[in-house]
Amino acid sequence: MNRRDFFKTGGCLVGASLFGGCATWHSHDKPHNFSFCLNTSTIRGQKLGLVKEIETAAQAGFSGIEIWMRDLQTFVKDGGASRDIQKLAHDLGIRIENAISFPRWIVDDKTERALALEQAKNEMALLADIGCPRIAAPPVGATATPGLDVRQAAERYRALLELGDEMGVTPQLELWGFSANLHSLGDVLYVAAEAGHPKAGLLLDVYHIYKGGSDFNGLKLISGDAISVFHINDYPAEPVRADIKDADRLYPGDGIAPLTQILADLNNKNKPIILSLEIFRQDLWSRDALEVARIGLEKMLLAVSKIV
Repeated sequence: MNRRDFFKTGGCLVGASLFGGCATWHSHDKPHNFSFCLNTSTIRGQKLGLVKEIETAAQAGFSGIEIWMRDLQTFVKDGGASRDIQKLAHDLGIRIENAISFPRWIVDDKTERALALEQAKNEMALLADIGCPRIAAPPVGATATPGLDVRQAAERYRALLELGDEMGVTPQLELWGFSANLHSLGDVLYVAAEAGHPKAGLLLDVYHIYKGGSDFNGLKLISGDAISVFHINDYPAEPVRADIKDADRLYPGDGIAPLTQILADLNNKNKPIILSLEIFRQDLWSRDALEVARIGLEKMLLAVSKIV
């Protein structure tokens, strides 16, 4: 079943129950600025492989998918052709919105940084082949020791952006709440602004903003032009912020995050924003992947319904 057929049948029941009809939220006249995407971390433990992950996201009703670079590389290594992934996504009516990757572009060592840029170039080439316009740029290699020079980080992010211009894939500066560097909204805003590049943008995440200690009111200060993809999830009251881990993330609405405020602030920017469900839960990885994805979309839609 492709995504178009899904919305003609049972799949539209989710949208119908929350927005008064499937066509309301799925059409161009939808009362919000969001589209809905599945980060494949949410179903990573099922070990489906890239093709099945894309099919699962489409069948669940997502309009987009956020892949992990290693899954694409495994597909190609095993003899797959990147054009087949592009065709699959096109045929299913789903967009490959972003890719998660970990080149060490931000480190102080020049040799290591040069290798990271070469890695990023190769990855961007593959992503361009499948029609993916973005790649994550987290502070890999700068997570353990505080004191990173943020001006140098801005220069290094600009170099990555310029590579992205050449390759046709835009790197999104990612906030990591557990990191010693670039763990706050202030950090990533500074680096993105000082990069001085028109395509500089942020990849933010409900869990990571909380983990890094920033207040969600900081989202009000960020232009909609700076946010293309936003990772949506939730977090519990326990463990406390200092002890919480990626594995503690919850479905949207199942925790204590101020999602209504967050989504309202994002929606008020009047710019298209891709909400991507990113969860890392062992209990979800032991369940049927399609069920996990469908429930995730239903909970995303329910959260958004509270602001429209």
